[in-house]
Amino acid sequence: MNRPPSAPRHLHLPAVIGLVALLTACSDTPPDPASLQAYARQAMPEEAALAATYTRSCQACHATGTSRAPLTGDTQAWGRLLNKGMDTLVNNTIQGFGGMPPMGLCMDCDREDFAALIRFMASEPKQPGGSS
Repeated sequence: MNRPPSAPRHLHLPAVIGLVALLTACSDTPPDPASLQAYARQAMPEEAALAATYTRSCQACHATGTSRAPLTGDTQAWGRLLNKGMDTLVNNTIQGFGGMPPMGLCMDCDREDFAALIRFMASEPKQPGGSS
Protein backbone atom coordinates (compact mmCIF):
# COMPACT_ATOMS: atom_id res chain seq x y z
CA MET A 1 0.00 0.00 0.00
CA ASN A 2 1.37 3.39 -0.95
CA ARG A 3 1.13 6.07 1.69
CA PRO A 4 1.56 9.74 0.90
CA PRO A 5 4.88 11.10 2.17
CA SER A 6 4.65 12.64 5.61
CA ALA A 7 6.68 15.44 7.08
CA PRO A 8 9.88 14.39 8.83
CA ARG A 9 9.41 13.81 12.55
CA HIS A 10 11.61 16.76 13.51
CA LEU A 11 9.12 19.11 11.81
CA HIS A 12 6.39 17.94 14.21
CA LEU A 13 8.41 18.94 17.27
CA PRO A 14 7.62 22.70 17.12
CA ALA A 15 3.91 21.92 16.86
CA VAL A 16 4.08 19.61 19.87
CA ILE A 17 6.05 22.17 21.91
CA GLY A 18 3.56 24.89 20.97
CA LEU A 19 0.60 22.73 21.94
CA VAL A 20 2.15 21.84 25.30
CA ALA A 21 2.88 25.53 25.98
CA LEU A 22 -0.66 26.49 25.06
CA LEU A 23 -2.22 23.81 27.26
CA THR A 24 0.07 24.68 30.16
CA ALA A 25 -0.76 28.37 29.88
CA CYS A 26 -4.47 27.61 29.78
CA SER A 27 -4.32 25.51 32.92
CA ASP A 28 -2.91 28.31 35.07
CA THR A 29 -5.72 30.22 36.68
CA PRO A 30 -4.82 33.89 36.89
CA PRO A 31 -4.97 35.31 40.38
CA ASP A 32 -8.08 37.19 41.41
CA PRO A 33 -6.92 40.85 41.19
CA ALA A 34 -8.86 41.97 44.28
CA SER A 35 -7.48 39.12 46.41
CA LEU A 36 -3.97 39.70 45.14
CA GLN A 37 -4.13 43.41 45.88
CA ALA A 38 -5.54 42.75 49.37
CA TYR A 39 -2.71 40.30 50.04
CA ALA A 40 -0.08 42.73 48.72
CA ARG A 41 -1.34 45.49 51.03
CA GLN A 42 -0.96 43.36 54.16
CA ALA A 43 2.00 41.09 53.27
CA MET A 44 5.07 41.49 55.42
CA PRO A 45 8.34 39.56 55.70
CA GLU A 46 8.57 37.53 58.90
CA GLU A 47 12.11 38.68 59.71
CA ALA A 48 11.92 42.05 61.50
CA ALA A 49 14.85 43.80 59.79
CA LEU A 50 13.67 42.72 56.34
CA ALA A 51 10.12 43.83 57.21
CA ALA A 52 11.40 47.27 58.22
CA THR A 53 13.33 47.59 54.96
CA TYR A 54 10.35 46.39 52.92
CA THR A 55 8.05 48.89 54.65
CA ARG A 56 10.51 51.75 54.18
CA SER A 57 11.63 51.06 50.62
CA CYS A 58 9.38 48.65 48.71
CA GLN A 59 5.84 48.69 50.03
CA ALA A 60 4.74 52.02 48.55
CA CYS A 61 5.05 50.68 44.99
CA HIS A 62 4.82 46.90 45.35
CA ALA A 63 1.77 46.79 47.65
CA THR A 64 -0.59 49.37 46.22
CA GLY A 65 -1.14 48.59 42.56
CA THR A 66 -0.83 52.29 41.75
CA SER A 67 2.40 51.90 39.79
CA ARG A 68 3.58 49.46 37.16
CA ALA A 69 5.63 47.63 39.80
CA PRO A 70 4.69 43.96 40.22
CA LEU A 71 2.58 43.41 43.32
CA THR A 72 3.99 41.45 46.21
CA GLY A 73 2.67 37.91 45.82
CA ASP A 74 1.93 38.17 42.09
CA THR A 75 3.85 35.04 41.20
CA GLN A 76 2.98 35.30 37.50
CA ALA A 77 4.40 38.82 37.16
CA TRP A 78 7.42 38.02 39.30
CA GLY A 79 7.95 34.72 37.48
CA ARG A 80 8.43 36.56 34.20
CA LEU A 81 10.99 38.80 35.88
CA LEU A 82 12.76 35.95 37.66
CA ASN A 83 13.26 34.29 34.27
CA LYS A 84 15.83 37.04 33.65
CA GLY A 85 17.83 35.79 36.63
CA MET A 86 18.31 37.10 40.15
CA ASP A 87 21.56 38.87 39.23
CA THR A 88 19.74 40.87 36.56
CA LEU A 89 16.93 41.81 38.95
CA VAL A 90 19.38 42.88 41.65
CA ASN A 91 21.40 44.89 39.12
CA ASN A 92 18.21 46.56 37.86
CA THR A 93 17.32 47.45 41.45
CA ILE A 94 20.75 48.93 42.11
CA GLN A 95 20.86 50.90 38.85
CA GLY A 96 17.17 51.78 38.71
CA PHE A 97 14.87 50.39 36.06
CA GLY A 98 11.68 51.71 34.52
CA GLY A 99 9.95 53.70 37.24
CA MET A 100 12.07 52.24 40.05
CA PRO A 101 14.68 54.66 41.34
CA PRO A 102 18.29 53.56 41.80
CA MET A 103 18.78 51.41 44.90
CA GLY A 104 14.99 51.00 45.11
CA LEU A 105 15.07 53.82 47.70
CA CYS A 106 17.17 51.64 50.03
CA MET A 107 20.54 53.33 50.18
CA ASP A 108 21.79 51.03 52.97
CA CYS A 109 20.81 47.76 51.25
CA ASP A 110 23.39 45.41 49.78
CA ARG A 111 22.96 42.78 47.06
CA GLU A 112 21.85 40.13 49.57
CA ASP A 113 19.20 42.47 51.01
CA PHE A 114 17.81 43.15 47.54
CA ALA A 115 17.76 39.44 46.70
CA ALA A 116 15.92 38.66 49.97
CA LEU A 117 13.37 41.40 49.27
CA ILE A 118 12.83 40.14 45.71
CA ARG A 119 12.40 36.55 46.96
CA PHE A 120 9.81 37.75 49.49
CA MET A 121 7.85 39.83 46.97
CA ALA A 122 7.97 37.02 44.38
CA SER A 123 6.83 34.32 46.79
CA GLU A 124 3.47 32.59 46.74
CA PRO A 125 0.91 34.47 48.86
CA LYS A 126 0.55 33.01 52.35
CA GLN A 127 -2.89 31.99 53.53
CA PRO A 128 -4.14 33.09 56.94
CA GLY A 129 -2.49 30.92 59.55
CA GLY A 130 0.92 30.94 57.82
CA SER A 131 0.52 28.20 55.19
CA SER A 132 0.87 28.97 51.50
